[in-house]
Amino acid sequence: MSIVGALLLCVVPVAAMAQPVEPLDVRNKLNFHAQSVGSPLSLAVTAAYAGILQGFDSPREWGQDGAAYGKRLASSLGDSATHGALAFGLDSALHQDPRYFRSRETGFLRRTAHAFPGLFSTNRQRGETLSTWRLGSDYGAAFLSNEWYPERLNNAHLGVLEGSLQLGFDFYSNLAAEFWPDVRRKILHRNP
Repeated sequence: MSIVGALLLCVVPVAAMAQPVEPLDVRNKLNFHAQSVGSPLSLAVTAAYAGILQGFDSPREWGQDGAAYGKRLASSLGDSATHGALAFGLDSALHQDPRYFRSRETGFLRRTAHAFPGLFSTNRQRGETLSTWRLGSDYGAAFLSNEWYPERLNNAHLGVLEGSLQLGFDFYSNLAAEFWPDVRRKILHRNP
């Protein structure tokens, strides 16, 4: 599986989620994040990502045998769980909504432009605010998960890179959430 294929798999589950307008209570936020971490498709994507890391021999200190894949899989699962726990804690404590809401605009460029600010702003009970839950969970999980990596990889530079990469994946996830219902309806002839 290519890296691009694995990345596309990462965004599809989020794109398929319905986005009702009612605010989420704590229980529904927990379910939202649990699905992003533990759904069968999310677990398959995590296993595929561990396979990609295995193929690139990253980190090389772990080797290339079955036990090395197990370490990479456990590491990827730990990172995903850490991200989900941080996201849930932050969006619950700060009363922020983790869902992406599709644009009411028409046109590819306008709708694409709508997906970008969703990385940095989020709905709150009293309006829009800085998406602290997203930034905190993306960068926090990157730094925390580096703790179990070999020493040469446990540094601030890599933490910032990995957090920024996660933010980039979040943008593609927003794009998928924006356009997937249309693709599904027009190309696959299925209602969302």
